[in-house]
Amino acid sequence: MRDTVEEDLAKRNPFDFGLWFTLSKFSNQAMKWDSPWGVGYPGWHIECSGISSQYLGEYLDIHCGGIDNIFPHHTNEIAQSEAYFGHKWCNYWIHGEHLNDQTGKMSKSKGEFLTLELLKSKGYSPLVYRYFCLGSHYRKTLTFSYDSLEVAKNSYQKLKNKVKSLKNEGEVQQAEMDSYEKKFGDAISNDLNTSQMLTILYDVLKSKDLSDRSKRVLVEKFDSVLSLSLLEEETDTTLDDYALSMIEKRKIAKENKNYEEADRIRDELLEKGIKLIDGREGTTYELLK
Repeated sequence: MRDTVEEDLAKRNPFDFGLWFTLSKFSNQAMKWDSPWGVGYPGWHIECSGISSQYLGEYLDIHCGGIDNIFPHHTNEIAQSEAYFGHKWCNYWIHGEHLNDQTGKMSKSKGEFLTLELLKSKGYSPLVYRYFCLGSHYRKTLTFSYDSLEVAKNSYQKLKNKVKSLKNEGEVQQAEMDSYEKKFGDAISNDLNTSQMLTILYDVLKSKDLSDRSKRVLVEKFDSVLSLSLLEEETDTTLDDYALSMIEKRKIAKENKNYEEADRIRDELLEKGIKLIDGREGTTYELLK
């Protein structure tokens, strides 16, 4: 990946590198200072080199970004950082492909832009979204839809249930566990092959040769990388956050005499199995069975 960045860099004119800007497209540009080159502000590329070197030092192991950052952002970062430090700056560059929806690349200008807060407001745990992403490779374009997220939600819950059913019984079979740990490590080393890592996790759970205790040990080790909270007790804080946020929106709608919107929110919650209870001290909710 570094070769790709350096090949792009070699083709570019050094005068393309914007280090200091004296003109802004914004009339009310807030961040600007006097300098030997005039009143202005640092370019995006030099900002990143400066901030990373201040807080992380002059040697970086891994630098991430989207594929659209390769040029000019990362090529410029390499040029200015290595020119200043006088040595190799970053060992590995990891460029993630775009997340698309069914109409193409997501963008704020197209309307609803995917954020974790948006997913939480719709009742989805961020861990479900993590599981969804882990099922693909970071260098492959991933197409998002709520239907596919719903499939991921169901699969994740089944995985959690399977892990929860494991009993802390039997011997720890280190010899048998070693082969699974090696396969998992190989998958990590194979350009972060997360989908293969999940496959190995499922192989562990399906194994007839491993004790439940051995499976739990492996799940704990694998989850230290996957971060899916597989052994943690289920706490539906996401649902609680969602219900409380919708109750607040309904309260504001009623204060603004927008009773149609207030009724819509109540009905939406009811469809999701959340019944609102209005009382003198405010609104609470209960989950319908």
